[in-house]
Amino acid sequence: MRLVFAGTPEVAVPALDALLASDRHEVAAVVTRPDAPAGRGRRLVASPVAERAAEAGIEILRPRRPRDPDFQDRLRRIAPDCCPVVAYGALLPKSALDIPAHGWVNLHFSLLPAWRGAAPVQHALLAGDEITGATTFLIEEGLDSGPVFGVLTEQIRAQDTSGDLLTRLALAGAGLLVATMDGVEDGTLRATPQPAEGITSAPKFTVDDARVDWSAPALRVDRLVRACTPAPGAWTVFRGERLKLRQIAPAPEHAGLAPGELAVEKHSVHAGTGSHAVALRWVQPQGKKPMRAEDWARGLRLASGERLGA
Repeated sequence: MRLVFAGTPEVAVPALDALLASDRHEVAAVVTRPDAPAGRGRRLVASPVAERAAEAGIEILRPRRPRDPDFQDRLRRIAPDCCPVVAYGALLPKSALDIPAHGWVNLHFSLLPAWRGAAPVQHALLAGDEITGATTFLIEEGLDSGPVFGVLTEQIRAQDTSGDLLTRLALAGAGLLVATMDGVEDGTLRATPQPAEGITSAPKFTVDDARVDWSAPALRVDRLVRACTPAPGAWTVFRGERLKLRQIAPAPEHAGLAPGELAVEKHSVHAGTGSHAVALRWVQPQGKKPMRAEDWARGLRLASGERLGA
């Protein structure tokens, strides 16, 4: 089939690579978000999908909005049979959805109808799910509500961060998306409606969502840190400045600390929660690089009894 691929972040690149490697499909162009400011200099930077497309010599479409007439006119001239999508980052109007003969097919990183929305992996980790996966479905005007073509499952490991899990799902999901395109082309796949039960929402995580509540149980704090790593980054306040928590571990053997209270030893730093303590492994002070918690404590000459979150 003749395809136009839509995607923006690094997590979409494995699927684009898999489609480029397929001998059954031609990727005629990519659709991605416009270049965005990044880094301290705030210079405009192309998306990872745009960079990969440029390497492959593929036409790149960067509409400010998918409803822009110029974009839709160009898409009609390209005349794709289908538009596979991975984390594009913009809602598609019906006028765009109607252009390809086989519609737009999204690779979503959850087992739909669970975790519809922008942050399915983060919410699965925060909820303590043991199994997640990826789903290909036909995009409709509703949010992640279209009929399903295929699914795969993935076990969530005890120490997984959202970055770890998303990397595995992106690689496995790339194969699922190619298989879906194959089935759509030869007519062996028929999309089936999603169940009406089990619908959950996964809105985007904000910086405020990532703030640690030290009165919560240790299990909840650990899940939040893993769900927010690498982005947006779980954080707390210490001595009036923001401190990011890059890695922690539940430490049920340490009890008796008040929520946020620190216990500092030569080779360890623990913090109290609403249940038992957690061990701080890696932290990132404001304006600095990530460092081991014991090095952070040594550099500030921390004393036991100081509080996080104050």
